[in-house]
Amino acid sequence: RDARIADAFPLGADDARFRTLLTCELYDYQREGALFAARAGRCLIGDEMGLGKTIEAMAAAEIMAQQFGVDRVLIVAPTSLKHQWEREIARFTSRSALVVAGLRARREEQYAERGAFYKITNYDTVHADLDLVTAWSPDLVILDEAQRIKNWNTRTARSVKRIGSPYAIVLTGTPLENRLEELVSIVDFVDRHRLGPTYRFLADHQVRDEHGRVVGYRALDRIGQTLAPVLLRRNKEQVLDQLPERIDKHFFVAMTPEQRVHHEENRDIVARIVHKWRRFKFLSEADQRRLMIALQNMRMSCDSTYLLDQRTDFGAKADEMAVLLNDLLEQPDAKVVVFSQWVRMLELLVRRVTKKKIGHVLFHGGVPGAQRKALIDRFRDDARCRLFLSTDAGGVGLNLQHASIVVNMDLPWNPAVLEQRIGRVHRIGQRRPVRVVNFIAKDTIEEGMLSVLSFKKSLFAGVLDGGEREVFLGGSRLTRFMETVERTTGAQPPADVATRAARSAARD
Repeated sequence: RDARIADAFPLGADDARFRTLLTCELYDYQREGALFAARAGRCLIGDEMGLGKTIEAMAAAEIMAQQFGVDRVLIVAPTSLKHQWEREIARFTSRSALVVAGLRARREEQYAERGAFYKITNYDTVHADLDLVTAWSPDLVILDEAQRIKNWNTRTARSVKRIGSPYAIVLTGTPLENRLEELVSIVDFVDRHRLGPTYRFLADHQVRDEHGRVVGYRALDRIGQTLAPVLLRRNKEQVLDQLPERIDKHFFVAMTPEQRVHHEENRDIVARIVHKWRRFKFLSEADQRRLMIALQNMRMSCDSTYLLDQRTDFGAKADEMAVLLNDLLEQPDAKVVVFSQWVRMLELLVRRVTKKKIGHVLFHGGVPGAQRKALIDRFRDDARCRLFLSTDAGGVGLNLQHASIVVNMDLPWNPAVLEQRIGRVHRIGQRRPVRVVNFIAKDTIEEGMLSVLSFKKSLFAGVLDGGEREVFLGGSRLTRFMETVERTTGAQPPADVATRAARSAARD
């Protein structure tokens, strides 16, 4: 492999072939990562979150396709990232990709389909589909967020490790050098003989007290030397001069059935009102209020049912955020600012970070003015306070540049509000690249906002964030707003709904 890669890329990371490898320009460290993975054949890329491990894996897959004949690539990712992979493959490569989903019979058909270079599945279905994966026989397996197999004794970890392939790329941004039990399990997928017998490895490197509890680790440099042929890890400080000032990433999260019920019930209301507007080109004040409430309920349902009933908590965003924190807080000095339009969403996050014993402050419009400065000072000065959880009350007049990560749990309609949030961290005096993470509920109004509005400024921007209501004065303003509502929500009423709406309008 080394000789073939050397012949194909004689100038290494500076070789001109990288210009056409993908449809985007790769940073030097990403080129080096792709070459490392191709040479190793089976490896672990442990770059810090935000450095573009996905791009490195796609570049490595392309090199392997050109040099080693790889033409079947299986990506195993958390459910929330499957469609993110699909989008990035379409954006950065000319390869085809198929997301494996649905019931068992449908998944069987998808694995049997020919032509897709990439097939993307999730960890939860690997056990059930192991026979289908084996029959398809992937050439390359890419494990994203590989900490999902850190516990070797889980069914997921055991099933994933039974997937056979000549080549493998494992991606994880979690710290490997100080969680040795997890390291053993993850490395085992890449090279089961690399670290030797687990009992001996742990005995050599764990430090225990008189009660047998693990209190530290020793000889970590030896582990690094052992893993050097299969492990590549860089942090932001090492490649700071190559990074852009701001890195944005979308996390697409699936809705639960309970969330979907709320979302679709309110979409039906929007559809009826849109149909009435289409018919009469006019909306009463009552219809305008109903429309605003239904749109707001659709958006709240994207976060959790708790925002609507204050009792249940169906929704994956908060749990996915809790998992993501393992990456976000990897560096001891990392601090994160988390925004949501709704205090109730932040309350759900407080429950989870409290269980994880992560220091945090909760900042919202209900916090008395006298207490606000103390909260900001604590976040800035207390090394144990890692999270600043804020509604958009925290998006105005605050300087939070000692943080370097912004997470938007939900998306505002107003692009100015979004930039205002990010601007609390991404501002003059910020010495580190700023990472922006947006959580988006898939196949919902949120995804419609992202694709239709694209956060471009418009006359009606901010209406749902407490902006001016003059958009409802009528005429072309109302027309543009209603047309955008229709596109954003997918509010196309079926015939029976349209008929009922027409009859209702006639009665009104």
